[in-house]
Amino acid sequence: MIIAITALKGGVGKTTTAVHLAAYLQQKDQTLLIDADRNRSALIWAREEKLPFYVASQAGSTALIRKYPHIVVDTRAMPELDEFRDLAEGSDLLIIPTTPNHLDLDATLKAAEQLASLKVNYKILLTKVDARTRSGREARQLLQAENLPLFTTEIPLLVAFERASQSGVIIRDYVDPRSHLAWGRYKAVGREILP
Repeated sequence: MIIAITALKGGVGKTTTAVHLAAYLQQKDQTLLIDADRNRSALIWAREEKLPFYVASQAGSTALIRKYPHIVVDTRAMPELDEFRDLAEGSDLLIIPTTPNHLDLDATLKAAEQLASLKVNYKILLTKVDARTRSGREARQLLQAENLPLFTTEIPLLVAFERASQSGVIIRDYVDPRSHLAWGRYKAVGREILP
């Protein structure tokens, strides 16, 4: 299975989603995470060599691709239209993470508009949802009103995600009282993709 994580805007949890879905898929079979982002965030996260899957740069992944049944691609933010089209057509599933922030939602609606003409398999994932506000509910209602494909599961806004990345581990392996909840959410997203 090839999953590409992309967004027309940065700061929406793209790399966090790529890393945690790769960890979920690794439980099913060998998984490769390809870091195609200019920032190389996934490669930096993997520097400590504590992630349960292999991370490669886009250039370094060519010889590895055929060895892995599952591939997750962490793309660069704001891909050009042609690149966006190639990603969508070359993936089994394209995931677009978005926060409930109105600017991020606007970029997500623009991405969905571009994808509508391609007839590809994509799904939107609400990330950084603050349970103390109504923004997550309102964002979900907006996306549902547009009849857009949306994951049932939402990813909560937690500082522990940032701290886990600084420690070079996935949230499951970071010691924090809310790590179990956070990992459970990404497992639930994974089950929506591959039970």
